[in-house]
Amino acid sequence: MRRRLASVRARATLGTTLVVAVALLAAGTAVLLSLWTNLSDQAGTQAERTAREVAAELAAGQPYRALSLDDDDRPVQVVTEDGTLVAVSEHVERISGTGTDTVRPATPPAAAAPSGDGEGAGDGDGDSDADDDDSAGAAGLRPGEIAEDPSYSDGSATVDGESADYRFAAVEVETEDRGTLTVYAGAPLSTERTAVRTALTVMLIGFPLVLAVVAGVTWLMTRRALRPVEGIRREMAAITASADLARRVPEPDSHDEVARLARTTNETLAALEAAVERQRRFVADASHELRSPIASLRTQLEVGAAHPELLDVPGAVEDTVRLQNLAADLLLLARLDAGERPAEARVDLAALAREEAAGRVRVSVDAEPADVSGSRGQLRRVLANLLDNAQRHAREAVTVTVRREGGRAVVAVADDGDGVPEADRERVFERFVRLDAARSRDDGGAGLGLAIARDVAERHGGTLTVRGTPEGGALFELRLPAV
Repeated sequence: MRRRLASVRARATLGTTLVVAVALLAAGTAVLLSLWTNLSDQAGTQAERTAREVAAELAAGQPYRALSLDDDDRPVQVVTEDGTLVAVSEHVERISGTGTDTVRPATPPAAAAPSGDGEGAGDGDGDSDADDDDSAGAAGLRPGEIAEDPSYSDGSATVDGESADYRFAAVEVETEDRGTLTVYAGAPLSTERTAVRTALTVMLIGFPLVLAVVAGVTWLMTRRALRPVEGIRREMAAITASADLARRVPEPDSHDEVARLARTTNETLAALEAAVERQRRFVADASHELRSPIASLRTQLEVGAAHPELLDVPGAVEDTVRLQNLAADLLLLARLDAGERPAEARVDLAALAREEAAGRVRVSVDAEPADVSGSRGQLRRVLANLLDNAQRHAREAVTVTVRREGGRAVVAVADDGDGVPEADRERVFERFVRLDAARSRDDGGAGLGLAIARDVAERHGGTLTVRGTPEGGALFELRLPAV
């Protein structure tokens, strides 16, 4: 049993730890993803801000060489519509993830100045103006306008010999004389990666500690919760060893499942004790009841053997019949106690009542058809026992009524005798119970008839009760499910 309890503790601890581990893993993954997304968005916002600052300078006509590209922490590229690099941060040695991997402008800054500055001057003819208009129309922007929606990409760059990962933002700007330009600006992801690595390190250290605490607490709490179960087991083992059914298992002062288990166990022990005690009384009473007819029969046979002329044959036959009936009653009770289920046959209680009342004196029957399902032999036995009991106590008449009430078939057997005292209306159904001298062995049976009748009624899903009649006699009512 201790191995089983230890196994229960181990399974509970392992299950709880696994559930918490899965929950922590899912939560940790969600936290890391959320952290990375938020920090990446921040880096993208920083990159977009830098790109828009440079785009604003380009929209204002700032020459390439005068652009604010000296931030070593944020590499910037300016690319024309055909993908030509025209400006780049000074210390960029390598770059990827933008519109071009080139880090050297295709045209020297001096050659790309606007007309007033000698950079990218045109001849001022209509063709140049037409080209500018076509370029603006292709970009969908008016001259001097900056695109509202940037695009983002991840890449890397080497600045002053140091390589790092970057989040790049691309912002388009339409210029008067240089067409559509795209500004790529990057913000380093080193801070974000450091934060994620720090969070991951904390989780890798903290999660095992949390799991260890959860496992330890679960182990201790499970052991404490199962401690009453071990007490129940020890007491049950002691009860088994001593065969003392009067003992009871300890009940914890709680309202949980273990306390309910203890209460149910004690209820079972109480029912078992009552059943064993009832069986002991039954055996003792049966032995006592059998002893009298056997002793009487033996005496008569011994006298007959010694003095044949004195042999009381009718008395011997009477004792033999009585012994046979008692043995049949005991056998039927044994079968009922063993849980024998009645046969599933259709039985008309009205016809059965008429058959059983036939040949009996002072018995009248008022019956309407009422069919039930069960054993015809056992139900006949119930009616016979009720009629025997009624005739034994009746002064003049016994009335049998069979009727239907809703879904029930009711058989009522009434007599005009003294009735059954209200305090004894349950005792009369106990085995070997006789309430008065009229129920002695000479005038009646062994006190098993009503007990057998109630047991048979309950096995058929019905009830058997007794109450008084207006005339003062006893009224026994048998109620069975009708079909």
